[in-house]
Amino acid sequence: MLEIERFDLDGIASALSDQNLDDEYRHLIDPETGKIGLWTREGGIDGKKSVDLDDLDVLVIRPLPSYVWQQDMADFIDLVSDNRAAQRLARAIRGRGGFRRFKDELNEEYPHLLQPWYGFRDTRAARRAVEWLRDESLIDDAAAKRFFAEHPDPSVP
Repeated sequence: MLEIERFDLDGIASALSDQNLDDEYRHLIDPETGKIGLWTREGGIDGKKSVDLDDLDVLVIRPLPSYVWQQDMADFIDLVSDNRAAQRLARAIRGRGGFRRFKDELNEEYPHLLQPWYGFRDTRAARRAVEWLRDESLIDDAAAKRFFAEHPDPSVP
């Protein structure tokens, strides 16, 4: 098992959140090195030679459903102390296009909440990456618990 520090948590989180995934490409991780790569149907892993995923000694990082990431927005909103802002943000995330409307609402009406949102979102994403590493047995439970204790959800104004 590798230490958490050897893994690119941002890269894993990005792969876990990639909602544009189709049969043409996959995010991969080498369990021996922790290196993240990209496989494409036509270019394999080197961009030149097609190779079947089953022939590679790697793990596929499958994205989490979008509702998981939408729940982060809802959890953030629950922590916002300004009731008016919380109500408007809650309305923004309802239905299709919620991610865009939430971002637009923050940018246009509540820019003071942008940095707290980014911190909250990034912390949640890193924690999910660590959960994924633990679930794939690339790190042990003790390492994951230490990470979670050292990286709680940040406070929200």
